Amino acid sequence: MNDDSRVEMQIMWNRLLSVVEEQAQVLLHTAFSPIVRECGDISAGIFDRRGRMLAQAVTGTPGHINTMAESVRYFIDEFEPETMNPGDVYLTNDPWLASGHLNDFMLVEPVFLEGTLVAFVACTSHLIDLGGLGMGPEGSDVFDEGFLVPPCRLVDKGEANEFLIHLIKANSRSPVENEGDIYALIACCDVGCARLAEMMREFRVDSLEALSAYVVDTSRRATEDAIEGIPNGVYRSRMRIDGYDFEIDLAAALHVEDRGMLLDLDGSSPCSRFGINVPINYTTAYSVFGIRCIVAPEVPNNAGSLAPFRLQAPSGSIVNAPRPAPVAMRHTIGQLMPDLVFGCLHQALPGRVPAEGASTMWDLPLRSAFDAGRKSNARAFAVEMTHNGGTGARPTRDGLSATAYPSGVWGSQVEITESVAPLRVRRRELRPDSGGAGTHRGGLGQVLEVESRERAPFHFLPSVERIRFPARGRDGGADGAAGRITLESGAALSGKGDHVIPGGDCLIFETPGGAGYGAPEARDPRAVLRDVRDGMVTADRAQELYRVVIDEAGELDAEATARLRESAPAGSAGA
Repeated sequence: MNDDSRVEMQIMWNRLLSVVEEQAQVLLHTAFSPIVRECGDISAGIFDRRGRMLAQAVTGTPGHINTMAESVRYFIDEFEPETMNPGDVYLTNDPWLASGHLNDFMLVEPVFLEGTLVAFVACTSHLIDLGGLGMGPEGSDVFDEGFLVPPCRLVDKGEANEFLIHLIKANSRSPVENEGDIYALIACCDVGCARLAEMMREFRVDSLEALSAYVVDTSRRATEDAIEGIPNGVYRSRMRIDGYDFEIDLAAALHVEDRGMLLDLDGSSPCSRFGINVPINYTTAYSVFGIRCIVAPEVPNNAGSLAPFRLQAPSGSIVNAPRPAPVAMRHTIGQLMPDLVFGCLHQALPGRVPAEGASTMWDLPLRSAFDAGRKSNARAFAVEMTHNGGTGARPTRDGLSATAYPSGVWGSQVEITESVAPLRVRRRELRPDSGGAGTHRGGLGQVLEVESRERAPFHFLPSVERIRFPARGRDGGADGAAGRITLESGAALSGKGDHVIPGGDCLIFETPGGAGYGAPEARDPRAVLRDVRDGMVTADRAQELYRVVIDEAGELDAEATARLRESAPAGSAGA
């Protein structure tokens, strides 16, 4: 390929990226559910005729994007391309074929140019409620958890399947939001098809085969070159997490070969009887995302850059849950996979891997409670508040506070939550002293207080982590603060289950902090002073953990700090 051809290929590749980002923006701007519209719990992508992902939108979650990267092939196998027509749109929410649980709808639409099938576009988003026990960990199998839609035609030659849409609405506590989100997903696909066809006409190409080969081959070579810079070997990591019916062990062995990697999760705990199990597609999505954050992060995410990574896990383990295991809250464990693989990569690439973070999104489903003995909520509601803890400190920088890593899902806006449900958010602020101490400090968690405006009971169905086992520090850094859920009346709540919050009481969330990196005594005292002034760290903890003295005027006492640091042995700061 000559230089002119490479330039043209690169220009068309960039156009693909702009097309998928427009798809994502259409979905965000037309969706009804706050978790989509305000939090960005989506993905969008373009695929070649073989079902290989060529481009993904920057807006989107790894769980949606990297599962979608494999899912289009299932539709090609199920519906022969020769039977597809312009205007057809296909749908499934099967957890093992799409994004890991029933609340994610995945749509695929074939792209036609002058009557010839040339590509596919796809998108995924979260629907707020699909009946059953819904978003919560209490299901005994996937059939408890809601309405499963196998791969089917949602739109046939431009005509929507109204009966299917009626079924979905009839099986939901939020039928209007669901219908609006389905049409938003269809619009997302339609825009992708139109823009891709426009691009091909503009560049006078009638096939994407050459561009597809260029994108996939270039990305794969670049990723393999990056892997070659990592010492060959087997690197192991383990993590114990809260679990539900039992504490869970996650085990990983990362095999680094010349131009590829295999992640083996043998040794991880068996499936739970509750809905925190993870289908292998979702486990793979977040594991590979974590690896790619360290290995070749600058290479665009597509079929080529994903190809050098393989994953295996024993069937029946909690990270490879077979049908029909309950999986509604699969993100609870799935989003911890980057921290698990970071434990392996830290051995292979010391000085490049951050400390552990809160990681698991604090997804907080709330819905109305029916109480036959008294007036219940004036109107039925189902809402998901998504909030986050702190990220782990990085080798050269502090962690980020109240930031969604690895999910990328933005925190729910207080005003939006209050507008769609009869709830009041009394307080939302950063949680001082929750970031683990270190040369670089972990990011802070946050505190939220939520109550019913109607003083009526409501259901709270959490499935969160880092309450018993907080984020672990790296290279001498301290652990982050553990999360906590309580009632204003004083009761402590478990991090998983179905809790009924009494009318008139207030629910208090304290999300976990990220862990620190490096010895706390090595942190610049001026950085500690800034933390105290910004309300990130209290003066007492600054002295206890960092050996930094802040005087009554709120200034750094340099002499007292120097004496304290000289008198304290290295590593004596508390965890």
